[in-house]
Amino acid sequence: MKPKYTIAVTGLNNTDNPGPGVPVIRALREAKDFDVRIIGLVYENLEPGIYMDNIADKIYQIPYPSAGADNLINRIKYIHSKENLQVIIPNFDAELFTFMKSEDVLKSMGIATFLPTIKQFEERHKSVLPKYGKKYGLDIPESKNITNLVEVSKLDTEFEYPVLVKGKFYDAYLAYNEQQVTEHFNKISAKWGIPVIIQQFVKGTEVNVVALGDGKGNTIGAVPMRKQYITDKGKAWGGITLTDEKLLEITHDLIRKTKWRGGMELEIIKTNDGKYYIIEINPRIPAWVYLAVGAGQNLPEALVKLALGEDVIPFKNYSAGKMFIRYSYDIIGDISQFEKLSITGEL
Repeated sequence: MKPKYTIAVTGLNNTDNPGPGVPVIRALREAKDFDVRIIGLVYENLEPGIYMDNIADKIYQIPYPSAGADNLINRIKYIHSKENLQVIIPNFDAELFTFMKSEDVLKSMGIATFLPTIKQFEERHKSVLPKYGKKYGLDIPESKNITNLVEVSKLDTEFEYPVLVKGKFYDAYLAYNEQQVTEHFNKISAKWGIPVIIQQFVKGTEVNVVALGDGKGNTIGAVPMRKQYITDKGKAWGGITLTDEKLLEITHDLIRKTKWRGGMELEIIKTNDGKYYIIEINPRIPAWVYLAVGAGQNLPEALVKLALGEDVIPFKNYSAGKMFIRYSYDIIGDISQFEKLSITGEL
């Protein structure tokens, strides 16, 4: 008989800027070696994953990371007292630091995580990515951190337009002139704070890799894909798995050098002359991870096993030519659900 684990998952905002929570849960429900009871952890009471069928067995609202680690851990303690959690899978960049900092506290409660170390998390930030590239032998576009609008007028002496204007956690916009940089700077800094990152735009095809490292230098799984449809937020709304040995080589080499622990996503531009420029390294499972499951690598299942200290045999193969397409779907609920979550923080 298969064991049954109670697993808490964040990131249920399955919108046009989707979190990874819903596809992670779908993957866990398809796990071959264990069954699951899923506890959804949400920040907003209108995250679509709350109301979707066969996603979460129970929903709890949790405080934003800005409320501090103590508030979050106290809430987790309460949820744990009700649900007896075995594993938590956080899926947002902005919350990862709090969970990483609290790893030992969670472990003392009997709750496992499998996250990057704080060093791994900090050194691959967008704001220091060129330095990271030099350290690990990666091609990275030129970039600069700016903290005020005075610096915007000087960008044309260092960069050729267009440039990408990026937030330190999320959001990226293409700017063709100083006025557009100013608009994007104001929007991003108001939402995510400073610095705002200016990155040289590299023309080519965007390709991504989802991967899982065991923390010892071994790659448990890696699946590359090409975005086929991209939203105005830069999110993949459709993609297809690729056969690309160079992408896999870059991924395996990086995981080996860094001893990466947990999920990661590499965002890469492949130029027409065959160069691969890494534009972002996201320190968690991406929202398109269900494509990897469909291609033969259930990385969320493997991550849970690693979190619980089990031996995991690395995936050797995946199916190229597998596609995913996202779609909108109207869910019909009842105001009583919304009210209950809003008032009690549970559903």
